[in-house]
Amino acid sequence: MDGERALPRNREFEFELPVGYEDAEGQVHRTAVLRKMTGRDEAIMADKRHRSNGARMISELLGNCLVRLGTIENPGLRVAQQLYSADRHYLLMKLREITFGAEMQATYSCPTCQEATVLVEDLAELEVVRLGGDEVLEDLVVRLEDGYVDRSGTVFDVLVFRYPTGVDEERIAAASRDNASRGKNALMARCLKSMGDMPRPRLEALGSAVFSDMTLSDRRLIDQAMLSRGLGVSMQRSVNCGGCGRDYDAAIDMSNFLAAS
Repeated sequence: MDGERALPRNREFEFELPVGYEDAEGQVHRTAVLRKMTGRDEAIMADKRHRSNGARMISELLGNCLVRLGTIENPGLRVAQQLYSADRHYLLMKLREITFGAEMQATYSCPTCQEATVLVEDLAELEVVRLGGDEVLEDLVVRLEDGYVDRSGTVFDVLVFRYPTGVDEERIAAASRDNASRGKNALMARCLKSMGDMPRPRLEALGSAVFSDMTLSDRRLIDQAMLSRGLGVSMQRSVNCGGCGRDYDAAIDMSNFLAAS
């Protein structure tokens, strides 16, 4: 398994996080120890309260299964919520791997002919991008082509984003459930630190409307910038359709993620 070191009894496993958790003193913790899921953790996944907020379920699951994070013993729910999304998704992938094994059945639908292709994914082989040893996560700066135009005609075309965390995922869950595009806008609004010299109170008042009013080409620039950093597990794969022969890109099917294959 990628970045793994088995601890005694093979119930706990050590991994290096793609980004790392910064505590109140500014110390960054990148070594995480996970234990295998138990029946109590399965009950968390089955809890009806989490059906409307999968991000909260992930927080509780990681909060339970994280044994240690750097020098922090039993980090718990609060730390799991504050982890960067890249680290949360990486840990969730590894939690599935150590509990049920690396192989996972996945189904993909061809966008041309809709034929289903069933594959067995090897989670241990997925690419993981990490920060360098002394590298620090920096904010993401995006320069837009068209920019956001306010009522006075002023154009704002330089945006600065921080990277999302578990708290962000939980807060935008309802919006994402109702409308994926609005959920994406809500997440970007939460992570937007500045837009040119626009005063912070005004930026906060605009909220997700900033992204609703942007051109699709500018939104694509933001997406490309976020993907270009590529920290964490690469969730894209190429699929060949047995029906029409087309090669297409797809996000890895996670419908069987937290179940034994």
